[in-house]
Amino acid sequence: MTGQYPCPAVAGAPVSFGVFEMTPAGAPIIPPEEMLSILTESGYDGVDLGPVGYLGRGMELRERLARHGLELAGGWMQLPLSDDRLFNESLPVLTATIGIFHDAVNWSGTARPRHLPLPTLADAGSAARRAAPGRGAEVDALTDAAWQRLVSNAQRAADIVRTAGFEPTFHHHAGTYVESPDEIDRFLGATDIGLTLDIGHLAIAGGDPVEALHCWGSRVNHLHVKDVDRAILDRVLAAGGGMPEVWASGAFTALGRGDIDLRAVMDAVMAAGFDGWIVVEQDVLNPPGVDIAEFAKARAADQRASRDMLREWV
Repeated sequence: MTGQYPCPAVAGAPVSFGVFEMTPAGAPIIPPEEMLSILTESGYDGVDLGPVGYLGRGMELRERLARHGLELAGGWMQLPLSDDRLFNESLPVLTATIGIFHDAVNWSGTARPRHLPLPTLADAGSAARRAAPGRGAEVDALTDAAWQRLVSNAQRAADIVRTAGFEPTFHHHAGTYVESPDEIDRFLGATDIGLTLDIGHLAIAGGDPVEALHCWGSRVNHLHVKDVDRAILDRVLAAGGGMPEVWASGAFTALGRGDIDLRAVMDAVMAAGFDGWIVVEQDVLNPPGVDIAEFAKARAADQRASRDMLREWV
């Protein structure tokens, strides 16, 4: 699990502030300047991109990050990997998003960042899988032919990322065709792409993060660290809830307030010599009619608590 970075760095993410691709259109959101100020004041080193355009583009993005002393850690790139036609149609968006990554980095001299961002590839999954997180293989199994398309297209996307000067990472994700430990293992065996190990999404799919680190540690080049209130999560899933219901339920908590054995996870991470980005994520959806000022205050408190929980290790 060693790589190009001198030591781990800790990033926050817009999704922890209710800002991501599933945020309802027109919902009030925390402005980017306020979010970045919270992360800086809480001691984070970087931030994920969030929805394209939220943090700006080109020089606006680069200057905004520099103003807050933050580096870009990564960013979500969801692709319909098992459908050749839809995948080919998505390639211009992939290329444009990689361009935003390039613009965010100051490549000159001593200003070049210590930690390059990792474009984070993910499968788009299906409506059936999103409605049954953790049970995808039961409700919507891929044929062998579709799986081969997924693997081939993921490798094509990774090659595009590498040609642009970045190292890709692949995010297993609940509600997609790569969510269970068996699916992750199968994917890693068929590609040369590094893995974004997401502790929370692995828990939804019935995986154990410490075991995952022992099994796939040499392939993990990006970490999404979450905590999960298992009682809330189990209640949502037992009631037939899908990923939107999980995100809205409060199942993802500040680090240390859920049921993930964070000490065991972080000890395993550090013992393996991980030296990339550790991205703290607390996926939440803004409730309808939210008081955005109060919501921002609660999110700020959670991000401070999460950063403090990691100080023993990084």
